[in-house]
Parts: sequence; structure tokens; C-alpha cells
Amino acid sequence: MSLSLKMEIDTVEDVTCLNPELLQLPEVSPFALKTTPLLVDDLFSQWLSLPETGNLVKSLINDAKAGTAINACANFSNVNAVGSNSLPSMFSSVNAPPLSPRSSSGSPRSSKQKSSPSALGSPLKLFSDPMQEVIPQFYFQNGRPPTKELKEQSLSKINHLFNNPLNGLLIDEFKTVTKEVCKLPSFLSSALFRKIDVDCVGIVTRDAFITYWVDGNMLTMDVATQIFEILKRPGNRHLTQVDFRPILRELLATHPGLKFLQNTPEFQDRYAETVIYRIFYHMNRSGNGRLTRRELKRGELISAMQQADEEDDINKVLRYFSYEHFYVIYCKFWELDTDHDFFINRENLIRYGNHALTYRIVDRIFSQAPRKFAGDVEGKMGYEDFVYFMLSEEDKSSEPSLEYWFKCIDLDGNGVLTPNEMQFFYEEQLHRMECLALEPVLFEDILCQIIDMVAPEREDCITLQDLKGSKLSGNVFNILFNLNKFMAFETRDPFLIRQEREDPTLTEWDRFAHREYIRLSMEEDVEDASNGSADVWDESLEAPF
Repeated sequence: MSLSLKMEIDTVEDVTCLNPELLQLPEVSPFALKTTPLLVDDLFSQWLSLPETGNLVKSLINDAKAGTAINACANFSNVNAVGSNSLPSMFSSVNAPPLSPRSSSGSPRSSKQKSSPSALGSPLKLFSDPMQEVIPQFYFQNGRPPTKELKEQSLSKINHLFNNPLNGLLIDEFKTVTKEVCKLPSFLSSALFRKIDVDCVGIVTRDAFITYWVDGNMLTMDVATQIFEILKRPGNRHLTQVDFRPILRELLATHPGLKFLQNTPEFQDRYAETVIYRIFYHMNRSGNGRLTRRELKRGELISAMQQADEEDDINKVLRYFSYEHFYVIYCKFWELDTDHDFFINRENLIRYGNHALTYRIVDRIFSQAPRKFAGDVEGKMGYEDFVYFMLSEEDKSSEPSLEYWFKCIDLDGNGVLTPNEMQFFYEEQLHRMECLALEPVLFEDILCQIIDMVAPEREDCITLQDLKGSKLSGNVFNILFNLNKFMAFETRDPFLIRQEREDPTLTEWDRFAHREYIRLSMEEDVEDASNGSADVWDESLEAPF
């Protein structure tokens, strides 16, 4: 008597089951097996106890350990062939009618089994060990270690530069290392030197430099991260304004375009402060005075520092470091600060730009809606606050400027500008036009013009994102509170249009600062000529220049 044992594996629930219909036992009917679960369990237990079954399981386990494909078809057939004469004796006592004779050609069930997975052999799945792909390490807590070639090149340069009897360098000699080995701007030399010379012994040895720069993996960091690590104080995860002062002092002491300031230390300090304020205005988008590594990487400071280190004319470095830009800002502040206490009040700011601003917008500025004043004098704006104001006023195309003025117009602080809020500020503009005998433009017409310029998602309000997505957003604020620029926009000054087309890379601030510097220089020349000498310096007035 032959016995064909079949197993099916449920791939959905991953549960092994035994189908009684596949047990071709002449002495036991499928119905009896289905209605007697204990008989099925006993049958399966008996099959597992056979030596041939044990050999099959061991063979499969050995194949799995060896990493070969599991193929139980042949082994399972051998088990059936060997054990075919031993299994029927288990069921000799079972009283059941015999199964009907099966024909390989006439039985529909037989033909069905031939095409099923069970008829082809063991239902055990074929598995093979997956290829293990080794993922290289991509995160290094202390920075990626340098490659062997890069490390050898750096050590060669370091050995050459530190080859002296002291086996180290003084602070005045360290600039070459900063430029050639670290590839950083030369005015970072003192900051880097003091970062390594933690004990303030006045000398950086070869071993100390290698420990910090090579072993500390500074060698493989990007330039922004290197500068960030050099400038930040221990324990901090951000940069403050104080952290930039050492590099500004060295820039003032070494840059050929700033040597004329060496005899006027008070203006050196003002220049350094202005540069730092401009850096934080553009890069510290959170406005909390803490410049993060991410903000440093996203800004243009690194490229500006590299340009300042290579360019002898500091005025060509328009981003942050231009002396002409500082001159314009400081002179504007000095003109408004009539009592020279280094603070300006509402009445002083009203005079800015030949009384261009409305009283309502000035009140909003002094209510500290766009930015909390850095000073602690009630009702007065300090120099830092004025720098933020002036940069925002003269270049309304920049994102910091849009955010500054958006907060001013957003009276209820709900994040949207409504027609009522815009009309509140435009009412004063309309009154000023009537006083100047100018043809007034109704707010309804102005609102339609603003909607066309900004193209907001919703016509009943304007969001900050709407303004950032339009190139004409700056003119919206000029319409609401700067009459002079509003009129200039309406008349489309051909001179300004030609300037913009000549050099589109210049920002509105760059063009304004250039015009103002020329105007201020001419006024100073006329004043000197009227005094009879260009060398006259009236110290009693404490004029800036």
C-alpha cells in the first residue's frame, strides 16, 4: 500500500496545517479525518516520529546552515517511498470503507493536484540567505576623520611651517598657518590662535595644532562649520554679537582699506558694531541674537569674509563690510540725533528722509511692534535699532525688511493684513496728499492696485508668504506710509529704472548707499571749502567725519 503525505503552508497567517483530503489512506476516509481532529494530530505525531522524517528535517537544517537553497522535493519523495510500507499498519484497526479507485487520467481531482503546488512536491518555501550589504558609517559625532592622503598632505605643510627652534609659532606668525593650512580668511588668525592656546602661554606648538586641527577632525569640516567652531565660546551652541568682535578688531588692524581709521579708535568701534548689526539683521532670522550653525551656513557671510580677505578695496565688499555703507548709516543717525546722546526719539525719526514717513508708522516702530529695542531708555531708539530700521526702510525687497514692516501693519498680530489695517495707515497718506495739493487716490483704487501687485491666495487678506512671493511687495509698504517713495513709484523715475537695468545684481540698499555716499561726500567737500581748509576739524561738534 502506498501513502502520499501532503502538507500545505498558509502564507497569510504563517500557520502549518494538515489537509486530510491529501492523505491518500485506503483505510481512512477524508470525512473521518475532518470530523476527528485528534486523529489528525495523532497521525502527524506518528509521522514526525519516523526516522526518515528526522533525517529530512536534519537535512533541511544543514542546508540552511550551509547557505544553500532549501529543496525538500527529492528528500520528501524518498521519505514517502521508504515509509510507504510502514504507515498503513497504524490504521488497520480503523473500520472505514475504502476510498474509490483513483485514475491518473480520469479523476478531476487528480488533474487538479497535478497543477497545484502540493502535487509538485513539498510545499516548503525555497529560502536563501539575503546578500548583506554593509552600509558605511555616515554620522560622526566629532566630525568625519580625514583620509590618509589628506592627513599626510596637511602634516607635510604643518611640519614645514612649524620647523623652528621653538617647535611652535607666536600669534604674529600664525597667519600663514591660517591661510595655507586651514584655508581660512587671515583675520581669523588671532581667534584661531587663542582657541588653541587655551592656557594663554603665547605660543601654539606643532603638537597642539595637530591635536586641535587634525585629530579634532576640523580638517574635514566645511568652512562655515570651521568658523562656527572657532568663534563660539565653550559650552555654547550658537554665536552672539560678542563672538564676532575679535575678528573685526583684527580686520581693522590688518586690512589695507581700513588703515586710515587707525588714528580714530572710536570710529573703529562704530564700524565693527555696524558690521555685526548688519550680519545679525540678515542672518539671524529668529531675531533672538543667537546665530546658529544652520543660519551661518545659509547666509552669505562666509563668501563675504573670503572676499574681504582677498580684496584690498573694502568698499567693493558690499555685503556687511563696506565702509561706505557704514558711513551712510552712521551719518544718517548722527543727523537725526540732534543732542548727540546716541539715542533718537519719535520727533527725530519723523525727520528721516525729509519727513517721508507718516506719524502712524513711526508710532508703531516706537511701540516696538516690529522689533524690541536693544536699549533700555524709554521712548528712545539706540544705534542698533536704527540700523535695523534703516536697512528695512531702504531695501523693502529683502525678507528681513518684509517681516519688519509686516509686523508694523499687522495691528492685531493675527498674521494677516486686512483691508481695514491697510486703510488705517493709508488715511494719513491721503491726508498728506491733500495738504500738498496732490491728486488724491481713493483707498478702494489703492486696494485693487495692491491686490494686483501681490496676487494673494485670498483677496480679503494678505499673508507674509504672499508678500515674499511677489517682487513688488516693497512698493505696497511705500504706498501705505512713505509718500516720497510712493510718488517716485507712480512716476516711474527713468533714472532709477536705468540704474536697475545697468546692474541687476545690486540690491536697493546697494544703490541707495552709493547715491547717499556721493551726496554726503559732496556736502562735506562744500563744507570744507566754505571753511577755507579741508583739514579743519571742529571737535566741539563731535561730527563723525
